[in-house]
Amino acid sequence: MAQQTPPVCNYEGSDYQTSFWEEGGRDYEDKVEAIALRRLLPVQGDLLLEVGAGAGRNTPRYKGYQRIVLLDYSLTQLQQAQARLGRGDCYIYAAADAYKLPFVNNLFDGTTMIRTLHHMADAPAALREIRRVMQPKGTFILEFANKLNLKAIARYLLGRQAWSPFTPEPVEFVELNFDFHPKTIRAWLVEVGFQVERQLTVSHFRIGLLKKLIPLKILVAMDSLAQFTGGWWQLTPSVFTRNKAVGAGDAAVDGFFRCPACGSADLREEAEALTCSACSSVWPVRDGIYDFRGVR
Repeated sequence: MAQQTPPVCNYEGSDYQTSFWEEGGRDYEDKVEAIALRRLLPVQGDLLLEVGAGAGRNTPRYKGYQRIVLLDYSLTQLQQAQARLGRGDCYIYAAADAYKLPFVNNLFDGTTMIRTLHHMADAPAALREIRRVMQPKGTFILEFANKLNLKAIARYLLGRQAWSPFTPEPVEFVELNFDFHPKTIRAWLVEVGFQVERQLTVSHFRIGLLKKLIPLKILVAMDSLAQFTGGWWQLTPSVFTRNKAVGAGDAAVDGFFRCPACGSADLREEAEALTCSACSSVWPVRDGIYDFRGVR
C-alpha cells in the first residue's frame, strides 16, 4: 500500500496566471517580488529546482542558472509554462508531488519555492524533501505567507479576527491556504538542515487603496527600500528568506530522476515513459513533460 501524503492544492485547468497576475491588478506584487529575488539569488549556478513553478512567471528571473527544473503538481500549468518558455535544453518540466520529489539526493545547487508553501498542510515535510535533493551549501530561496502581518494584527486587536497572529502554529484561513509565523518557519528550516542567511519583507503596501492612489513606480521604490528591514522585524504579508543547505544530508545518489513509488534511481528511458526497474512503475512523458503524479 502506498504511503499516504498530505492533500495537494491542485491548479489543474486553472487560468491563475491570466486571472490573478496579468488581469488581477498584481503588477505591484510581481515587481517587488522580482526585486527580492534579484537580491537573494546567487549570481550563477548549475541546476535549479523551482518548486511550484506554475506557468513560469518567475522562471526567467533565474537566468544565472544553466538549467532549471520546473516542478508543479498541475500538468496544465506546466503546459502553459512550456508554451511561454519553450523546450530548450535549459528547461526540464516535471509534474510531481512536492512531498515526493522525483529526484536523487544532493542533486540541485539551487531551489526556489515562491507562493507555494502556503498550500502545504505539512510544511516541514515539504521542506525536508527539498533539503534531501539539495547539495550541501546549496541556496534555497523560500517565500512564505506571514500570519504576523500588520493587517492581521490590527484585525485581531479590533476583535474582527478570531485567530491570533502572535501564536506559533500555522493558520488555515481557507482550505489548503496557510499563513505561518516567521519564528516557526525559521525553526523548521534549521530543523531540516538549512541555515537562514537573510530575510526580506515584501509587499509592505499590499492595500488596494494605496495601489490606486500611489503611482506604481513610487510604490515599488518604497517597498524596495523597506525590504531591508526584514532582518529586524517581519510584519508584511510576504517574507522571503535565503537559506544555505548545511550538513551532509542524505547520501548522494548517482543519476537524476528517482521513482516516487519506491525511491529507486534505476529508471529506464522508454518510448514516452520512464520505467522503474525496481518496482515496475511507469511514469509517462506527456509531450515533453515528465509526469510523476501516479502515486499518492
